[in-house]
Amino acid sequence: MESVTQGPPTSVPLAHVQDTGSGGFRLHGLDEHLRAVEKRAGGFADKFGAGDWGRLAGLWHDLGKFQPAFQAYIRRANGFDPEAHLEGSVPGRVNHSSVGALHAVAHLGKNGDRGAAIGKLLAYVIAGHHAGLPDWHQAHGGAASLEARLQERELLDATTTVTAALPFLAGEIPRGRPCSRKSLSLWVRFLFSALVDADFLDTEEFMDTKRAEARSGWKDLQSIAEAFERFMVTKVRDDTEVNRVRGEILTWCRDAARSEPGLFSLTVPTGGGKTLSSMAFALRHALCHKKGRIIYVIPYTSIIEQTVDVFREALGEGAHQTVVLEHHSNLDPDSETPRGRLAAENWDAPIVVTTSVQFFESLFAARSSRARKLHNLVGSVVVLDEVQLINADFLHPILDVLQFLVDDFGVTVLLMTATRPSWSARNGDGIRLRGVREIVPDPDSLHERLRRVRVRIPRRLDELEEWDEVAERMLAEPSALCVVNRRVDARELFLRVRRKDDAAVHLSALMCGAHRSEVIRDVKQRLGRGEDVRVVSTQLVEAGVDLDFPVVFRALAGLDSIAQAAGRCNREGRSGRGEVYVFVPPTSPPPGILRQAADVTRSLFAEGELDPLAPISFDRFFRHLYWLRGDRLDKEGIRRLLDHDGRSEELEYAFRTAASRFRLIDDRDRVGVVVRWPGPDGDPRVESALRDLEYGGAGRYVFRRLQRAVVSVSRRHLLPLAEAGAVQEIHGRLYVQRDTSLYDDLLGLNVHLETARNPEDLIG
Repeated sequence: MESVTQGPPTSVPLAHVQDTGSGGFRLHGLDEHLRAVEKRAGGFADKFGAGDWGRLAGLWHDLGKFQPAFQAYIRRANGFDPEAHLEGSVPGRVNHSSVGALHAVAHLGKNGDRGAAIGKLLAYVIAGHHAGLPDWHQAHGGAASLEARLQERELLDATTTVTAALPFLAGEIPRGRPCSRKSLSLWVRFLFSALVDADFLDTEEFMDTKRAEARSGWKDLQSIAEAFERFMVTKVRDDTEVNRVRGEILTWCRDAARSEPGLFSLTVPTGGGKTLSSMAFALRHALCHKKGRIIYVIPYTSIIEQTVDVFREALGEGAHQTVVLEHHSNLDPDSETPRGRLAAENWDAPIVVTTSVQFFESLFAARSSRARKLHNLVGSVVVLDEVQLINADFLHPILDVLQFLVDDFGVTVLLMTATRPSWSARNGDGIRLRGVREIVPDPDSLHERLRRVRVRIPRRLDELEEWDEVAERMLAEPSALCVVNRRVDARELFLRVRRKDDAAVHLSALMCGAHRSEVIRDVKQRLGRGEDVRVVSTQLVEAGVDLDFPVVFRALAGLDSIAQAAGRCNREGRSGRGEVYVFVPPTSPPPGILRQAADVTRSLFAEGELDPLAPISFDRFFRHLYWLRGDRLDKEGIRRLLDHDGRSEELEYAFRTAASRFRLIDDRDRVGVVVRWPGPDGDPRVESALRDLEYGGAGRYVFRRLQRAVVSVSRRHLLPLAEAGAVQEIHGRLYVQRDTSLYDDLLGLNVHLETARNPEDLIG
């Protein structure tokens, strides 16, 4: 029901009310909303065999709005609030989402143990459709737990006595069955996603018609694939051994695409053309097996823009044809489209490029806004780039979920890497994925054919090289890249190189994202012109940053990191054999996984002959590393919280606790500082966004404009800066640079005031 009136009629239950701004109101009838969400949620859930479940969840999700208390609230003279249907701590708001959960348990529980179990699973979904999936136990979630909320019987009594509610209370046991008990908690999150997205979309259709209409207009996968094939035909490559191998890899990927859906791996040395070949596989596989979309997952935001640019060119995206949805925290809002911003909410786009953090944290999310997109993963192709970088602290639950996606949700997963981890069973430790098919016929032979560098290992692994020595070795080379393990190491080495080379370049995460991108772009152009350039960088250049140096130095680190650094050397195979020199730096890697990885590498080198770039070497490396990690491959106990063993007969999950613990990047001790780097052209967008923030414009759009200007620092470094007035808090965990000398155009943010760079340091 939709109408415009001076005041809502007292007899019709309402779901939403919108002030028209002209003295009247648009009314959204509760009966219309429930039926629409029932249909939409059922359609979404049908994709994974849970249509009946989705329809019941949609029909019952807002039963609590029939309560006289809710209808009185939404009708108050000052209560025509577009968010009046939401719950929370605001005085006067009425708990309505618990009612549907209570009804599911009471109504379906009359059908024995199976009915009681179904009612409980639906209760999780319905109770959480605004505030997020709850934990079961009160010990974990307190009053917000499902256990506590199902004790509020008076809310159900206040609803079932309303005559208008009676037609909505019926419902039969769903015919569809969940998948295996081990993946049941993920299945519940997918059902939750179907309900939440259906509710959001129907509410949006009423509240903001133009916004709803803006969601359409994406190109279909068939048209995208045709554009891609036209691009690949016109792509001209020099007749080199490297390009011949790239052509073979492309052919293997196209041939493998016809294979039955499941788990695939693409093990190709760096520089082997994985990006376009993997897209060729994904497009052809999606069309061959009627997959709905392609999700391309990249580990770092620092390389996502580069990959998206490649895809947009290859897939024929023009000014009026939207193909690729780019979803990550660093997205420049000036490059967003309205359709793209909307699709980022639920990934309803043919091709999505996102980060590992966004992808995996969504799979374990409890919040409605994060989990909303999950149902659109069903029947998709997921390409995981640089899989060796998956956080080992969460490896067990991540591998579980990848297997569940393939086995129970019709997802094809392609694992891409140059340094393949050991994910096969070892002594019963559960590090495995079943049925992985390698696309490359002989990875070892391919490694030999694409060998473009020599890796030089120091004879004495107990002899440290001081930074002055490393600087002299770099200065002896016309062009060289040196990758170190820590930000402070990069600063120390760069200052030494810069004294004798005023064109040397520094790269680290102490530079904001916009600054790093500009520097990388400049380095590429200088290399392309054949100019000499020396770069000192942290490991941020190692995954996917397309740089090509004749000589690379790498501080001792994990074998995978050494291989990734080697991938920045002689990338196109134009200079015979490039040289990669591993050295033992005067400082240790940061404690934790990085230090353990370096120690494993040291021990493997000490054992004798080892080809640092051979696939079998990575197998040995990761087996040793995972064995050292032991129980810490599920550091936060996520599997137990979500019952990945499938042993819980009581279906008592801890959704909210698991989501809060599943943080691939633990930034709780880190704070963002907005820096005033204007860029080469004096870009005013940061200052404009800061003014908007200062005058009350603390919206999502403002924060996204600031993302590319943020540097993350630890609290121990932030405190003295704040006390000295060098930075100032502007919003929550966000600070802004006040001291104009704090940010250096070469080094980025100086977190040590007492060591502020003296210009004389750079004079030789």
